[in-house]
Amino acid sequence: MPHDVTMPQLGMAQDAGKIVSWLKSPGDAVARGDALFEVETDKATMEVEAQADGFLTGVTASEGDDVPVGAVIARISDSAAGDTPAPAPAPAETPAETPAEDLPPGHSVTMPQLGMAQDTGLLVAWLKSPGDAVAAADILFEVETDKSTMEVEAGRDGYLAATLAKAGEEVPVGDAVAILSDEAPAHTVARSVATAPAQAAPTTDTATDTAPGAAPVPAAPGPRLGASPAAGAAAPHPTGGRILASPKARRLALEQGLDLTRLAGAGYPQPYHVRDLDTLRALPAATAPAPDAGAAASRHLVAEIAGDGVPGFAAWAAEAHGLSDADAILAGLAAACLATSGPVAVEQHGQSRTYALPADSALSGVAETGDSPALILRDLRGSRLRSVDAGGEATPVLTLLPNGAGLTITLDCTAGQLDAHAAIRLLDDFAGRVEQPLRHLL
Repeated sequence: MPHDVTMPQLGMAQDAGKIVSWLKSPGDAVARGDALFEVETDKATMEVEAQADGFLTGVTASEGDDVPVGAVIARISDSAAGDTPAPAPAPAETPAETPAEDLPPGHSVTMPQLGMAQDTGLLVAWLKSPGDAVAAADILFEVETDKSTMEVEAGRDGYLAATLAKAGEEVPVGDAVAILSDEAPAHTVARSVATAPAQAAPTTDTATDTAPGAAPVPAAPGPRLGASPAAGAAAPHPTGGRILASPKARRLALEQGLDLTRLAGAGYPQPYHVRDLDTLRALPAATAPAPDAGAAASRHLVAEIAGDGVPGFAAWAAEAHGLSDADAILAGLAAACLATSGPVAVEQHGQSRTYALPADSALSGVAETGDSPALILRDLRGSRLRSVDAGGEATPVLTLLPNGAGLTITLDCTAGQLDAHAAIRLLDDFAGRVEQPLRHLL
């Protein structure tokens, strides 16, 4: 069945995108996740990925064309022979200025589409409260997908009359998440996706009414700096154990060696912001359980190399072989060092992606997987850290740290995970591959 390729919406104020270049040609075979083309908006330039396996057909837009958001510009077909033009998009319907009857009148703010394969977005945090006056460039909320975290602007001046989703909820792309009114609203609404009525008025526990001029009641407030976890209800935890936090909070926590999961474990509500890092620092140190005989000894091995060969190797692999995922290459180099094959998780900037190496150990076959990792690779090359001694964890951990023009690479594990000989072999082999990646091809 053919899949339409459309121009994604990368921000609330975007109504069109300019095609910078096509990275695939009509008739080319594509796999889900392959970069199809580059699109430019007034905010950024990004690659748009294929949302299905097949062949690129029916291309109707050329490089340099400005294409409206949502317009169909190509298809992914079952065969290269299906190279027929994609149907012209139906005229966009003008959104109703007044949403459902129970909501204040105004203009809908929808969940943006940040990529072709995205059908929902996780609302990380509201940065404005119902009733607040907002300018077009003000940030309304933060949204997270499996690829990135992005701040979404209001896109117009007005007042935040209603919020239709709470932090921690998944919202389908294109669904309304807020309503902006031109005038100060007579009443405001704050409700969740789960309790949103189909057409009826919201129940009293999901709508908040305020008289004109009264102070608005923010949606789902929670305790912050210096507050006790019991002072407010914790925001729901996202599926898959993800921690809701702003990009800056994630980055600072990584640089400072802080574990955001400790805030969640202590009952502090998500999402977390920079100010919550002070609360995290003030938490009492966790008491380590008494080690058993098998895990009593922890191993901390350190290797230093004079140069980092991965960036140059990744650039060559992207140009010569189309391997554009640098994390996948790094995971492949690490997986090839394991005595028994297993997935490798690459952690970078607070995000984690797990990859599996194929049976033939070819880097071109490294692919993301949902399996539990046999090894964690923490890429801290862009941080200010120069030394890490985190001790043993549930999975052996390799850490990359900057060291002048070269790198310091550490391995942390327990005696029960790797014996001394296996730990030394793993670190030495990986350090050699990072310094001279072409060894992997020999």
